[in-house]
Amino acid sequence: MKIKSILLGIGLFVSLAACAPKDADIEKAISEKLSDTPNIQVTVHEGVATITGTCDDEIFKKNIEKSVRATKGVKSVVNTCEIARANQEPAAATVVINSDAELDKSIHKVVDAYDGVSATIVGGVVTLTGDIKRDQLPNLIKSVQELKPKKVENKLTIK
Repeated sequence: MKIKSILLGIGLFVSLAACAPKDADIEKAISEKLSDTPNIQVTVHEGVATITGTCDDEIFKKNIEKSVRATKGVKSVVNTCEIARANQEPAAATVVINSDAELDKSIHKVVDAYDGVSATIVGGVVTLTGDIKRDQLPNLIKSVQELKPKKVENKLTIK
């Protein structure tokens, strides 16, 4: 009689344990709930759901936790979701502007390669004048801009 009671108890325990949702099933159910939140991942181990990823704000984080906690089979929730930082613009790159004397020497080296083109520099502003062929213009402008003047004024006539 005792053996039958023990076997019946073991059988009842096994059947109840078999009815409990498996971690993989819980994880799948949570993934379906959170399918529209790709920055959030949830893993489940022995009924404990762990939330990782990046949340937009504290309210979003709490709502995700509530949604996970409400899933059948979840015993507890560990929410390690981080709050996204506000968009920060990167610092502007430092622009180095050459002095007029340095710029004048460099510009004349570039401009001398183009017949009919001359340049004047006043306050870091390069003014290009003269005649140039259309196919030479992009290379000239690029070469002048690489010398980092404040501004390039193009007063060239295209032949």
